[in-house]
Amino acid sequence: MNQSVADADDGGWTKAGLGRFDAWLMKPRTGGHGLQRAATEFLFFGLKEARACLFAGLFFLAVFAMPHGGILGIPRYDALLLFALLVQGWMLWAKLETFDEFKAICLFHVVGFAMEVFKTSADVHSWSYPGPGYTKVFGVPLFSGFMYAAVGSYIIQAWRLFDLRIRHHPPYWMAVLAAIAIYANFFTHHWIADLRWYLAALALGLYARTTVIFRPLDRDRRMPLLLAFVLIGFFLWLAENIATFYGIWRYPNQMGAWAQVHWGKWSSWSLLVIMTFTIVAGLKHVKATIHVPEAGPFDRSSGQM
Repeated sequence: MNQSVADADDGGWTKAGLGRFDAWLMKPRTGGHGLQRAATEFLFFGLKEARACLFAGLFFLAVFAMPHGGILGIPRYDALLLFALLVQGWMLWAKLETFDEFKAICLFHVVGFAMEVFKTSADVHSWSYPGPGYTKVFGVPLFSGFMYAAVGSYIIQAWRLFDLRIRHHPPYWMAVLAAIAIYANFFTHHWIADLRWYLAALALGLYARTTVIFRPLDRDRRMPLLLAFVLIGFFLWLAENIATFYGIWRYPNQMGAWAQVHWGKWSSWSLLVIMTFTIVAGLKHVKATIHVPEAGPFDRSSGQM
């Protein structure tokens, strides 16, 4: 039985109605035949995706809905920080996240905020946060780190809800080195050549054989993990366009009037998803679902040369 379902049955979800909803989503069921089956599977895929986006959805809904002048006398950036903290605290209290998952999300917040401070510095000035706020540190509102944490939260929740398993994952030390190189390039490309396409080629080589297995309903489905990285990156690029349209942050070319975020940012977000995925893959309960082929020509897990 899926661990989350077992936890729900044991009363571990009693603090949240969403726990019962999760158990219902993952309850074994058949999908019928033909068009009925296709429609049912598509419905459950959408429901699980929406549920996995719980934190990201609530956070970005608040970002888009928050008035420019703030609320109840609280500046917009500070109100968004309070909202994100409340949602994150509620998810932890309600056991929608484990403490280990919460620690990983905190790490996403830290690495994201560090990059924000660098990118908005006077020497770099890749973008800026023009609004006022009491919780700005080095010119960056503290809520900004939650935008990166939202990506990690989505992957963690999707892993549980879709019963994700990874086949032919590269050795962890290679994946970690690639993730470090990706993160470093966000800083170093301001002084040396931008290596993103070389890093993309490296990721292509590392994950070319990697497959993600997921279960929308009652049957396992497969897709290349690289495709998942690109698709998530695309939706993050769309969210960034909406956020800049509402003036949450601005690129230099958007200060006079809004303009579409450059398509090249899609590749940046996709690389950032790879880095985030690598952090999530280090969680103990996640590692148990990842297959890393043994070194050498013989793969014992498949019994093939």
